[in-house]
Amino acid sequence: MSDFYGTGRRKTSSARVHLRPGNGEVYINGKKMEGSDLEDKFLRYLGNMAWVKHALEPLYVTNTTGKFDFVIRVRGGGKSGQSGAIRLGIARALLQYDANLRPVLKSKKLLTRDPRMVERKKYGLKKARRAPQFSKR
Repeated sequence: MSDFYGTGRRKTSSARVHLRPGNGEVYINGKKMEGSDLEDKFLRYLGNMAWVKHALEPLYVTNTTGKFDFVIRVRGGGKSGQSGAIRLGIARALLQYDANLRPVLKSKKLLTRDPRMVERKKYGLKKARRAPQFSKR
């Protein structure tokens, strides 16, 4: 059985996405996600419909919804970063499935790794840039 693989990263999250030809079963971190449709299954894990839509965008753009089973290992960060990592992983796995999807995915910027990371906290400050309140006396 053929297996298409893609790695996605976002903030401090990384996702390993395996797409297998199937009817839409979803396994995330070893657990089978139950639900009526694909969005509902991802909603069980991500918990927010906006994150689900974000993660599944490569499937919507390429009209491949319901053609694959998903086996996903995702770790690190929060749900927002994880949804971004899953999104990039799905897009990269779709390229392995069919290289002709590249122009469509690229035009929607789905193959670009978002480089933004949290800025480190500096000493003497309360946060990365927030200085303590100034007191004249």
